[in-house]
Formats: sequence, C-alpha cells, structure tokens
Amino acid sequence: MKILVVDDEQDVKALFEQRFRKEIRSGEHNFVFAFSGKAALETLSEMEHEAVLILSDINMPGMSGLELLDTIKKNYQKPPPVVMMITAYGDEENYNTATRLGADDFLTKPLDFKLLKTKLMTL
Repeated sequence: MKILVVDDEQDVKALFEQRFRKEIRSGEHNFVFAFSGKAALETLSEMEHEAVLILSDINMPGMSGLELLDTIKKNYQKPPPVVMMITAYGDEENYNTATRLGADDFLTKPLDFKLLKTKLMTL
C-alpha cells in the first residue's frame, strides 16, 4: 500500500520508517513524505493517484491540513484516497471540520502506531 505522510516536522519520516521497518522491508507498505500541504499536492500530482492512504497533520504553516483535505477530496476522486487527519490538538472544532470536509479518520499525537497498524489492516 502506498501511503503519503504529510507533516511539517521532518523527524516524522524517521519515526515512520522505524515503526514500520518490517512492513517497508517486506513491501507491504511504501511511504512517501511531504513536509507541507503544497509539497503534498505536488507529490500527489506526480503519483497519478497511486496513494491509497494520506496521513496529514492538521496544523502546518502555509496550507493547513484541513485546506489540503478539502483540495484532495475535491480533486482526487477516482479512486478517492483514504485521508486520515493527525493533530496534536484533539479538539472538537478540528474534528468537526475534518469530518465535514470528508476525512475518513482522525488521529491524535502522539500517534498510537499499534492502533494505526490495526487501521491499515482494514483498508
């Protein structure tokens, strides 16, 4: 499964690569990283709908994760990728906005990688 992770924190890449080491090595998951909403849209256009899942932080400078979610849901519909929003702030307003914009799931930081792996098995 190809997964696009969008987060302005660069250390997220090392964290995902460590936590999914076995799945990456086996080819079960292929992670691609973008460190801004704008970079994520550029990556998506280059991938030509290859991303099955997008994990996006909400609070990022420039384009927020919610703006990115809105753009993805409007422009990438065939087939639509699953979009899970991630935030350090599990507040109701972000949850409601993400849900209204079409988020498929909502996760809070620090990320529970065991829970995420369980969710990935159902996709």
